[in-house]
Amino acid sequence: MPVALLPDRALVTVSGPDAAALLQGVLTCNVETLQEAEARLGALLAPQGKILFDFLISRIPDGFRIDTALDRAADLAKRLTLYRLRAQVAIAVDPTVAVAASWAGASPAVETGTVADTRHVDLGARLYTAAGAFSADAAEADYHSHRIRLGVPEGGRDYAYGDAFPHEAMMDQLGGVDFKKGCYVGQEVVSRMQHRGTARTRILAAHYPGEAPPPGTEITAGGKGLGTTGSAAENRGLALVRLDRLADALAAGATPLAGDRPVTFEKPAYATFALPEAAGSPAA
Repeated sequence: MPVALLPDRALVTVSGPDAAALLQGVLTCNVETLQEAEARLGALLAPQGKILFDFLISRIPDGFRIDTALDRAADLAKRLTLYRLRAQVAIAVDPTVAVAASWAGASPAVETGTVADTRHVDLGARLYTAAGAFSADAAEADYHSHRIRLGVPEGGRDYAYGDAFPHEAMMDQLGGVDFKKGCYVGQEVVSRMQHRGTARTRILAAHYPGEAPPPGTEITAGGKGLGTTGSAAENRGLALVRLDRLADALAAGATPLAGDRPVTFEKPAYATFALPEAAGSPAA
């Protein structure tokens, strides 16, 4: 059972009697149905429907903790404060708690909390413990290699904040959007994409004959842009790809290239959308 510290993550706490009502009205996920000991994917969107912040949210005794990118935490707390108005809510970055991940077996109990990462059954759990009081037996890179193998993207690594819709970031596939709850910021755009089936760009598993190219490498076929590469480990990675352009390229017999390296694509095993047949079968 590997355990890895994630120093690039931080917690924002939202507590008080109005915490649930505030978050339910602005986030993509449903916090009212959030169970104890589970962490759910969610996002705070711009009014235009694009992702400003992504995170895992879980319960604490007096509210919620939001596990997000360290370099985005202060801005997330500030943005949530703008929506607070007169709600009885306290919002703050908590520097006293460290974030870790465990997978491939039962998770160790920690003093602050252990919650299941519900994005994917094989992702394991998130561990929240006092900063500096927890040791790990795996590297951060080991966790990301595991995440990449499962085809689970993260903001800032696999898509740019402020530039991707939830469908493009696979949030509709990973439980990050509740399509039955009431309104939230950006909800009209997200609902329109869901009901019209207009999500043409998706995260795919990418496979290379050798080492993967750097993140942000342009993917082309026949001289036309298909997308960009994201995070990678050895010869596997994730990529943000236009499915319609990929279909056209494959139909024309063009080879997709990430920079100058051939690349083949597979649909993550959890995904339910259609993929051009020649692009490959679900990723293992």
